[in-house]
Amino acid sequence: MIIGLYVVATAIAVIVTEAVGTDHPYRGLVLGFAASVAFLYVASQVVQNGSTFDAWWSVMPPALAVWFAITADGSGARNWAIAACALLWGIRLTANWAIGWTGLDHEDWRYRMLYETAPMPRWAVSFTSVHLFPLVVVTLGSLPIATAVAHTSDSTGREFGALDVVAIVLAVIGVALEHFADVDLRRFNRTKNPGDVLTAGLWSRSRHPNYLGEMFWWWSLFVFALAADTGSWWTGIGALAMTVMFLTASIPIAEKRSAERRPGWEAYKASTPMLIPKLRK
Repeated sequence: MIIGLYVVATAIAVIVTEAVGTDHPYRGLVLGFAASVAFLYVASQVVQNGSTFDAWWSVMPPALAVWFAITADGSGARNWAIAACALLWGIRLTANWAIGWTGLDHEDWRYRMLYETAPMPRWAVSFTSVHLFPLVVVTLGSLPIATAVAHTSDSTGREFGALDVVAIVLAVIGVALEHFADVDLRRFNRTKNPGDVLTAGLWSRSRHPNYLGEMFWWWSLFVFALAADTGSWWTGIGALAMTVMFLTASIPIAEKRSAERRPGWEAYKASTPMLIPKLRK
């Protein structure tokens, strides 16, 4: 069912983006993303499970990055580099979600918490918090994908160069951090006892190496935008929004839950940096 939903959602996004055309890549990206979210929101209400939308985060940016690389005018070396990095990131993140999601019997605990605490009906919480908020943040973060297309199509962009290489390195580092952090986490979840704290691998050096890797990925897109056109500095609002979201929402929520459930959390917190890994364990 999930595969079917995302095949349709991706087709909707591509059709809308194609209808807008590569002459207006920003508009095409925004409308393509919005159309796919509208479809998946309706589907999530039918099955009454907001987690059916979780894969959108990692499916849609690579899908449109590849589509832009195929359809944009010019050589598009940068567009293909973005598409390749996005595919690497998206396939890994989607696979990690698929491994951990058991099916329609499971819904993210954060969604259930919102349903219980927000002063709105379930459908409104799902629309605003589960679907609309990620749409806004991911769209902002993905603006550099459209920037690369815009400055390939109108021939004002700079040639593939050193900044593009920096962006690729940042993207690969981000994906690697997320991959190894998630491998450690899955291994821990298979063997843990109630109240245990994960202190192995990357988690012995940073409390949130997976979020750090995700930040690296979104900032790599911004560097791609600068490589295409330094005047596109404003697209950094997306990576900044992602960083603020992780620092003010995702990380505090995760840490609060860990402090409530894990007796050794405070000692781990005192000895381990939140994000930037320490050199020694």
